Amino acid sequence: MPTPLSQQLFINGGFTDGAGSDFYEVLSPATGELVGTFPQPVQADLDAAVAAAHAAQREWARTNVWERAEMCRRIADEIDERRDELACLQTLEQGKPLAESVADITETAELFRLHAEDAVRLNGETLLSRDNTKRMFTYHRPVGTWGVITPWNFPLLMFSEFAAPGLATGNALIVKPPQNTPLTVLKAMEALAAAGLPDGLVSILPGDGAFGDMLVRHPGIHAIGFIGSSATGAKIQAAVGLKRSLMECSGNGPLVVLADADIDAAAKAAVDGAYPCAGQVCCATERVVVHQDVHDAFVEAVLRESQRVTLGDPFDEKTVLGPLNNEGVAAKMDRHMADARERGARILTGGRRREGMPTDLYYEFTVVDAVPEDSLLSKEESFGPVVPIITGRDEDDLLRIANDDALGLQGAVFTRSMASAFRFIEEMEVGQVIVNESNNWWDINMPFGGAGARSTGWGRIGGKWTLMDMTDTRTGVISL
Repeated sequence: MPTPLSQQLFINGGFTDGAGSDFYEVLSPATGELVGTFPQPVQADLDAAVAAAHAAQREWARTNVWERAEMCRRIADEIDERRDELACLQTLEQGKPLAESVADITETAELFRLHAEDAVRLNGETLLSRDNTKRMFTYHRPVGTWGVITPWNFPLLMFSEFAAPGLATGNALIVKPPQNTPLTVLKAMEALAAAGLPDGLVSILPGDGAFGDMLVRHPGIHAIGFIGSSATGAKIQAAVGLKRSLMECSGNGPLVVLADADIDAAAKAAVDGAYPCAGQVCCATERVVVHQDVHDAFVEAVLRESQRVTLGDPFDEKTVLGPLNNEGVAAKMDRHMADARERGARILTGGRRREGMPTDLYYEFTVVDAVPEDSLLSKEESFGPVVPIITGRDEDDLLRIANDDALGLQGAVFTRSMASAFRFIEEMEVGQVIVNESNNWWDINMPFGGAGARSTGWGRIGGKWTLMDMTDTRTGVISL
């Protein structure tokens, strides 16, 4: 275990202990040992960050977009140089296998490069007017200073999902990472500083829920970016009123297996969607809805696939399933398993914490069959390494079960029929439908977010769509 890191807040281009007197400890879910400490931010720290952001953003908005893009590319290069160090720190504080952390840091750098290219091609358009003496055109302007709240499952990657498009389009950001995984983001600020990012454009203030409320309510915060649970998202939205917001919230996405599906491929996808990041992913395998005609074959295939999921030390290259991040999510898995047992579901493998591990957060890979539609496994986002299997009678029934949920982030369907594939793309109430692939699949260049009429937020993370959400469309009208 490396020497615990004594980290500081990052405000106005430098590290500082801030104005408070309290410090918070980060314990590793993998080892139980101290990873590091950091100061608890207070109101004075937030005020200082907001003032610095306003001053810096005014100049940054005037900076040529090509210069902003070049800055993003330099940040990407600096992150690449620190990849191994950042990945190791992330695995210590988050718990995911080291290979996953390396992939996260690599993708973080890719996001800065991608949004550098997006920014220089974020074009407006000329519009035809009914008045021949007028010429109308549009272009994109930064909103201002964003208050961003990020989750603990992808600490640095989800920071970059706002920071890269935000900086590329001329915004400033004040970011609140969660208290249990802030160290990787704070450490990464060395990369942004080394790239020459102007002071004040990004500040990092990890804090608790009360500090998050302080952040979103601050009058100097012009817009809110949030990735996290729907419950927290609802509280934020109630607090911010008419402030601009980009909200990516919980998912309980189904993976639907039709009667004509490639069963082995569907089973592999269900398992592949359940163990990365210990299932703590908003588009993980949360419900598998299987046609009754192929149910038995599917269950058998899933159990075969589950045998390759190795739970253990996240620094061991053989490990693909590390510990859960915190006691809250582990206790939720316990509740879901207890509810499943009480309702008569069949736990085919796993279903409990593994004994004899360094912490109590190592949860066995779990497959549950005969899951009732009204069970917690079906109705709530479990956020753990579990494949819950629900059986449907026919295609209409499968679609009904898939849509019987308040959340609607991402889903998947396995079928050999093009007609069925398009039907589910059209009729599943989710933001994205993945055909013949895990619903834990995404690409950094695709728009990712929730469906309307669902409690999964709005706006899109990924590609040019995030830049559009983080800017205002300005219209100019010239009289000839």
